[in-house]
Amino acid sequence: MATRETTYRPQPLDFGEVAPEDALGRSRAFLALMETRRSVRHFSSRPVPWELIENALRTAGTAPSGANQQPWLFVVVSDADVKARIRAAAEREERLLYEKRASEQYLHAIEPIGTDAVKPHITDAPYVIVVFEQSYGLDEDGTKRKHYYVRESVGIATGFLLASLHAAGLATLTHSPSPMGFLTRILERPDNERPFILIPVGYPAEDAEVPMLAKKPLEEIAHRV
Repeated sequence: MATRETTYRPQPLDFGEVAPEDALGRSRAFLALMETRRSVRHFSSRPVPWELIENALRTAGTAPSGANQQPWLFVVVSDADVKARIRAAAEREERLLYEKRASEQYLHAIEPIGTDAVKPHITDAPYVIVVFEQSYGLDEDGTKRKHYYVRESVGIATGFLLASLHAAGLATLTHSPSPMGFLTRILERPDNERPFILIPVGYPAEDAEVPMLAKKPLEEIAHRV
């Protein structure tokens, strides 16, 4: 009987256990850090050291993924002309959303956030990271390779990315203009990649403001059984 070949090659787990008292300190410090994270829409044009961006991308690349296929691609845009093209296209879609496509229910839901069709964060922030999900892979001979749990995998990697950028003292915004096909065209991405989210990154403007919002308490988001 023929057997399926496998490339599974186990290796010893490199796991550094943390002493309980140190683990609790780390846990509390990370929680306190992440509780300060806010979505920022007013950015300074002040330069950001590239290594901060690179380290965050490397961190995102450590995320778990279905069958370890890592179905993500991060395009980092710093060119002013490209950012301007992205902003113009995003604002065009957003105007249609606010004026024609969005339901009254949706517009009511986002009212406390104070957003509109004008998106200066795209051109003000020194970097815009566009996350693409790869619906399938391509072998060297061009053969398509199915990817599994793509959205889940890319979502986890994006979470890693946001946490790493915040830990580096940078402000971010998750922006998903709908539809986002213009990002594929402007950034000249292949057919197997779909835009997942757009993330302006930089330092907040000195006069930056954020809406007064509250997160749900633990008892509303978690149950212990």
